[in-house]
Amino acid sequence: MTRPLIACLGAGRMGRGIAVAFAYAGHSVLLLDVKERDADGFRALSDAALGEVRGILASLASLGLFDPSAVDTLAARVEVVPAAERGTALAGAGIVFEGVPEILALKREVLADASRLARPDAVIASTTSTIMVDDMAVAVARPERFLNAHWLNPAYLVPLVEVSPGSATDAAVTERLKTVLEGIGKVPVVCRSSPGFIVPRIQALAMNEAARMVEEGVASAEEIDKAIRVGFGFRFAVLGLLEFIDWGGGDILYHASRYLEGALGSERYRAPEVIHRNMEEGRIGLRTGEGFLDYAGLDLDAYRRERLAAFVGLLKHLGLSRAPELRPQPTIAASAKQHV
Repeated sequence: MTRPLIACLGAGRMGRGIAVAFAYAGHSVLLLDVKERDADGFRALSDAALGEVRGILASLASLGLFDPSAVDTLAARVEVVPAAERGTALAGAGIVFEGVPEILALKREVLADASRLARPDAVIASTTSTIMVDDMAVAVARPERFLNAHWLNPAYLVPLVEVSPGSATDAAVTERLKTVLEGIGKVPVVCRSSPGFIVPRIQALAMNEAARMVEEGVASAEEIDKAIRVGFGFRFAVLGLLEFIDWGGGDILYHASRYLEGALGSERYRAPEVIHRNMEEGRIGLRTGEGFLDYAGLDLDAYRRERLAAFVGLLKHLGLSRAPELRPQPTIAASAKQHV
């Protein structure tokens, strides 16, 4: 498959992170300055952007991700283009990512200009983490080729990209962008245009609750973070949140939510209606063969074994696995005699 030329509107942190991800996968990337600058100003921006790209690549190489001798080759795939030359650059780009600050008026201005200059079949994607697709699409010429691609920082490492089409987005454009992202090793998930998308919406609740527990004196920041790393994070690196509900049973979440809502006196723990509905209809997870996911026809023993194997692998990776204690232990009777 031919690798499309990638253009990033804006040479800031997001553009640089995306540039590293695509350059690493063999693409040529243009970081387009969206602001008119004098020669010295542009040179300073270009040096900073290319210096950061090279620095990231050098760091990844030093951590063993690839041979350091490849840094120059990968860094050479990224070029910073002045605003005055954006027309020529955009005319050759197959995928265009907008990465300017989260200001709606600015995004509309930049997108309107880029969509006018880009070739008709170019996919144009914002990387916004806060603004709805349709609020920006009004500024885009041919909005059917426009959608959002929310990268999680650092963009060059986190596999996930949340792809959010707008009301006018052509389904084929969504699939095309997914294919390109998968081709560079990313894992795109599609969600509708909704505040917070998927991860930021869940993440905000978890982070606020962690801060609230520090405020309430439930535990120290260090202890809470330790619990998250080796408990919450460990568990959900293997099982998805909804998969975990099914794993333990939706009834457990139902009763736990009722208790927490009452004990803590807060509606923020109230289970959503879908949990109540699933309880009433008997869709509580693995035990009934259906929950949020459908387990009909699945070899449950093999499924559980695969998930447990992933947990064991993660334990080993974290250095938390231990060999079993095999020294002979006294019998219960002998142990009791010792304590008489």
